Amino acid sequence: MNSAQAHGDDDHGKKTTKPVASVKSNLLDATAPQRLSDGSLFVPKIVQRQLGLRTLLSVQDELPHTIELNGKIVADPNAGGRVQASQSGRVEAAVSGLPNLGQRVSKGQVLAYLRPVMSSLDRGNSQSILADIDAQLSIAERKVQRYEQLAEALPKATVEAARFDYEALKKRKVAVEASLSKTEALLAPVSGIISVANAVSGQVVDAKETLFEIIDPSRLMVEALAYDPVIATDIARASASWRSSHTNHTNQAQSDDTKVVSPQASLQLSFLGGGQQMREQAIPLLFRVTAKSVAVAVGQPVKVMLQTKRLISGIAVPNSAVIKLSGGESVVWVHTDAERFVQRKVQAQSLDADQVAITSGLKEDERVVIAGASLLAQVK
Repeated sequence: MNSAQAHGDDDHGKKTTKPVASVKSNLLDATAPQRLSDGSLFVPKIVQRQLGLRTLLSVQDELPHTIELNGKIVADPNAGGRVQASQSGRVEAAVSGLPNLGQRVSKGQVLAYLRPVMSSLDRGNSQSILADIDAQLSIAERKVQRYEQLAEALPKATVEAARFDYEALKKRKVAVEASLSKTEALLAPVSGIISVANAVSGQVVDAKETLFEIIDPSRLMVEALAYDPVIATDIARASASWRSSHTNHTNQAQSDDTKVVSPQASLQLSFLGGGQQMREQAIPLLFRVTAKSVAVAVGQPVKVMLQTKRLISGIAVPNSAVIKLSGGESVVWVHTDAERFVQRKVQAQSLDADQVAITSGLKEDERVVIAGASLLAQVK
């Protein structure tokens, strides 16, 4: 029987081979971001470029004190209008049809027609009145003809009075007939966009029912509620934004404890004035939208940031630099070394629609991550 033997004098005990998987792991670790034992991050330069990280040198400055108020978008009453039914009636389409949502209309344009609707009793009464007017009109007509034949024998005033009575009865008959059959044209009170359309052909509506609403999207306002009347006298600048707290889903398994608060749109506002009467335990403040980054809708809730004339010491950074942890704490990432990033807990308050003011937790001349901070929070 043959037995297996070693080759010659080969020393198999001194020959080692490094596993392929271990080599690949070391190569991967050299180019992958890692969280170090002290909580800081090691992020190679190549990964920083891939993540699109951007930093900003912090500068301590005197910043305006900002107050946040709840508000909503409202239409300018001088650039918007409402079309309501003046009486009960049936809706009929105009020649061009009923206007659609988003359709632009001009002032005075016929949007629809309203044909009055009466009950059987009201219609019977109107027809009875019309018959009575017809009888009086026949008598008045014969009276005028007879007076005109005797014009030379009768005073001129008597003949003219008979004619006036006859003309008045004719106008009265026209008015009663119109109430029975004449349609009412519903006109656009202003030029703008149809924002509400509740009319359907054949629909029976009651008096004061709103059929159409028209707004001018280029002329909008913001109404905010202030719980301190003094605020209206201390406004330097105003802006508004609305945000959605969303979790970055690039790596959901590693980011359940981190939420990124990012503004979705911003509005530049100019203060018009405030009310002098409490409403919902607050004073309403009115602002005009002077500039907007995206389209907004009437009734949309917004956060109004009022910069007062008072100043605070802080560091201004973009909203994208601040990350909200699940416990409600605010943090930023600081670029301390070429490939090292450290997380700092900070105290932040809104400065305007695009920036926040860091009042504590950050020093001057530190490089704060302002783009890609949410991606750094996912590194484990």
